[in-house]
Amino acid sequence: MIKKFRPRTPGTRRLILPAHEKLTRVEEKKRKKVKPTKKLLEKKKRTNGRNNKGRITCRHRGGGHKRHFRIVDFRRDKFDIPARVGSIEYDPNRSAYIALLNYRDGEKRYILAPQGLKAGDEVRTSDKPPYSIGCCMRLKHMPLGSVVHNIEIVPGRGGKLVRSAGLFAQLMARSDGQATIKMPSGEIRTVNSDCFATFGAVSNPEHSLRVEGKAGRNRWKGIRPTVRGVVMNPVDHPHGGGEGKSKGNIPQTPWATYVGVKTRSKKKSTKHIVKSRKKKK
Repeated sequence: MIKKFRPRTPGTRRLILPAHEKLTRVEEKKRKKVKPTKKLLEKKKRTNGRNNKGRITCRHRGGGHKRHFRIVDFRRDKFDIPARVGSIEYDPNRSAYIALLNYRDGEKRYILAPQGLKAGDEVRTSDKPPYSIGCCMRLKHMPLGSVVHNIEIVPGRGGKLVRSAGLFAQLMARSDGQATIKMPSGEIRTVNSDCFATFGAVSNPEHSLRVEGKAGRNRWKGIRPTVRGVVMNPVDHPHGGGEGKSKGNIPQTPWATYVGVKTRSKKKSTKHIVKSRKKKK
């Protein structure tokens, strides 16, 4: 569900935000949020887009509200130990929701919350059924056609693929120790069948419908303004200068490198890509 605001103030004009109805509340009437588990929090130090030499390597970063980092378990390496979902919580560091798991041995961990997972459900990491949402399993034991997320690239290193809100991949085939997966981008690639993945699609699919409504809301997230190159002077940008509006037909970066050209290194291997996400002309 998404929440559209009436334009009673300039800041609420065209404002669309997720309603976060799937999040667990302490008291439904008062709509109080569940507080995050302190043992699973870490301090998050801001870099504001700068490297160890203080130079800006990622532009338009800085400011924003303070955050704590949630330690999310992408490995899911507790085998055959059932866990009950304690709560579905908001994570300011990612677009998806996270779920707090209470394992039978007393340990607590955060995982990415898939769509349809609710507080009280039971999940586990195992090579045996059930094939239910939130359960983690090796690709070689999953049924063909399964919808999965949080997929490993190298066995044992934790999920790297398909982790953003609303995304999912599909297991298409298996042969010779390799599993063929269709990615959300349309790319078809192979992954080692010993890699783990989690059943279901990632939660919060309405994230793509979000409209911030005002510049200040982006500043709260730590995103600083972006100035167009065509309104700059020639000394500041390749698009700058000129009489009237011009130079917008040759998109370049501030360092005069062309935009739209393939930047993938030729040294990288493409042997695992069966079908590229880009159409070949």
